[in-house]
Amino acid sequence: MRIRLDLSYDGTHFHGWATQPGLRTVQGTVEAALATALRVPEVALTVAGRTDTGVHARGQVVHLDVDPGVVTASAGRSTDPPLEALVRRLGGLLPEDVRVHRAVEAPEGFDARFGALWRRYAYRIADDPAAVDPLERGHVLAWRRPLDVAAMDAAARSLTGEHDFASFCKRREGATTVRTLLDFGWERRDGLVVATVRADAFCHSMVRSLVGCSIAVGEGRRPVAWAAEVLAAARRDPAVVVVPPHGLVLEEVRYPPDGALAAQAERARVVRTLPEEET
Repeated sequence: MRIRLDLSYDGTHFHGWATQPGLRTVQGTVEAALATALRVPEVALTVAGRTDTGVHARGQVVHLDVDPGVVTASAGRSTDPPLEALVRRLGGLLPEDVRVHRAVEAPEGFDARFGALWRRYAYRIADDPAAVDPLERGHVLAWRRPLDVAAMDAAARSLTGEHDFASFCKRREGATTVRTLLDFGWERRDGLVVATVRADAFCHSMVRSLVGCSIAVGEGRRPVAWAAEVLAAARRDPAVVVVPPHGLVLEEVRYPPDGALAAQAERARVVRTLPEEET
C-alpha cells in the first residue's frame, strides 16, 4: 500500500530535507522514526518539495510504500485504526522540530512529487524595528532598511507565467529550469512584508533568489523593470542575492482530484522546454 504523510518542521537545525551522510536532515530523521514505528529495517520516502538547509515547512507531503500487513502489525495493542496509531507512535519517536500530522492510504496514482499541481511558499521580512520580534528571529528575516512593497509587488508580478528561470536558479546537470510561476506578490500583513510564491515546481534556490531580486527593487537600488530584465537574460546574475533561508516556509502542496492523479504524474515527468527552444 502507498501511504501519504502530511508533516511540518522547523528547519533551523536541519541540513535540509534530503539525506546526507553524517548530517541531521528531515528525511533521515523521519525515515528512521518510520522504520522504528513500522518495525522494518528501512523506509524510503518520496517528498513533494526538497527544502534547503534552514527552510521550514508547514504543509510538506511525502509518500512511502509498505506491505499492509506491516502497518497492521505495527499498531500492536492499539484500538485506533492502524494509520492513526502510526501517527501517534511517530509523535513519541520524532523530535519536537518535526511532526507528522496525518497518515492516510493514498489513492491510486498518487505520487507526492510528480502528482503535485503546485507548491506555495511564503517569505516573511520585518523591515520596521517595531516589527522585529526576537521570538520570531528563526522564521522572519530582519531587514534594516524600509522596503517599498508596492514596487516589490509590481516587480514580482512581472515574473509570473511560464519562463526559463535560469536567472534565478542554481543549475543542475540535466535538469530544466523552465517553470510556471502561478503567483508572486508582496503585501504588508501583521506588520511584516510577506511574499506569496506559487508555482508548479521550483528549481534550486529559486524562491530565495526571487526574494533577493524583489528586495533590491524595494530598497530603490533597482527599478521595477529590472526584475523582468534579469528573467529575460536567462543566465545567473550576480546582482541577484540569494536571501537567508530562515524566512522561507513551504506552506501548501496541492494535488488534483483522485481520478487525475496518474495523468498529472505523467505530465510532470516530461522535461519541459519553451516553444522557441523546440523550433
